[in-house]
Amino acid sequence: MSSFEESPAVSHYDASDRLDIAQESVRRFEQRDRGSQGEPAISSLRPVLLCLLLLAALALGCGAVRAQGTIPDRELVVATKEAPPFAMKQPDGNWSGISIELWRKIAAGAHLRFRLVETQNVQDLLDEIAKGTLDAGVAAVTVTAARARSVDFTQPFYNTGLGIAVPIHESAWVSIGRALLSFGFFQAVTVLLCFAMAVGFLIWLLERRKTEHFGGGAKGLGSSFWWSTIAMTQAGAAQNAPATLPGRIVATGWMIASVIAIAVFTAGITSTLTRRGLEGAVHGFNDLRSVRVGAVANSATTDYLTRQQLSFRAFPDLQSGLSALSRGTIDAFVHDKPLLTWVARKDFSASVRVVDTSFSSESYAIVLPKGSTLRPMLDLAVLDQIESDWWRQTLFQTLGNARSP
Repeated sequence: MSSFEESPAVSHYDASDRLDIAQESVRRFEQRDRGSQGEPAISSLRPVLLCLLLLAALALGCGAVRAQGTIPDRELVVATKEAPPFAMKQPDGNWSGISIELWRKIAAGAHLRFRLVETQNVQDLLDEIAKGTLDAGVAAVTVTAARARSVDFTQPFYNTGLGIAVPIHESAWVSIGRALLSFGFFQAVTVLLCFAMAVGFLIWLLERRKTEHFGGGAKGLGSSFWWSTIAMTQAGAAQNAPATLPGRIVATGWMIASVIAIAVFTAGITSTLTRRGLEGAVHGFNDLRSVRVGAVANSATTDYLTRQQLSFRAFPDLQSGLSALSRGTIDAFVHDKPLLTWVARKDFSASVRVVDTSFSSESYAIVLPKGSTLRPMLDLAVLDQIESDWWRQTLFQTLGNARSP
């Protein structure tokens, strides 16, 4: 539990005191006017001046009351949850992390008294704040349109994206198998076969009446397809070759084209296998569609994957998801990149790594109940803090970068 001293009360006058002050100001102004002009010229303006002074006094009083209303005269209950390195629970029960230190800085500057309470997950935190049982939530909570319908958010204090964790070690045979079973491989093979059949059909049209082995109906057409496929591989193309000049011209063009096509196809397969050997099966978002993906249940990540129509397996937390990844139960795990990188380096450095790419765009902010009077003050306080040298130094020491990505 953390607490701060209560802020001193703001002094203010009640309405009667402000009326007395206004009347006294008018009397002094009259005396000064009589002394300088020799006649009570101001007396006719006295009611107007009195009203103006009274309205000004009341406006100042209301402003003071509103200013007081932004800082509740009680201990605030602030929710958080484990989200390293933004919110981390120490063995002694105290909390630390980027978000926690930011809140403490803001609370100290505004003289807020508060205590931290832990929730099991982000959804519980949001539900309790929406019901009004908690005053604020501080961790690594992503701002989304769906969440903003039930709670309020302050100005974002950190911008990030989604990252992908993959296993470090992958068998060479597994890499080859994934490459050969990929959609791109089948697509390339299909294109080559379609070209071979098209050339075979053209050869059959040109040779069927003049060359015996291409003559006839289905039998001759089959022979044409077979010869075209053999010619594509440059093996035995001279046997049963076309005999007419137009047929040989087409055959020559097909053999030249097939040499180029096979070379490009072989280079593509080699590049894919080399890349998979160096980077694994996944190195970007598009690769997630052909592998087994995991994500934390009821998170902004699962919402994004659902919108992208990408199937995934849900896990209760980040630790269990990365454990499944290291065991080979899944092929990739998607989560907020700074949190994913921190946990992978700290607990799974020998078996899991985070790829360099990131996608989507997310912002972390402090969560408040709808219509919270704290929001105007916290908005300004967050902006003040994230523009400070302290904030840049904190990000650099914790994440290795001096600002949000």
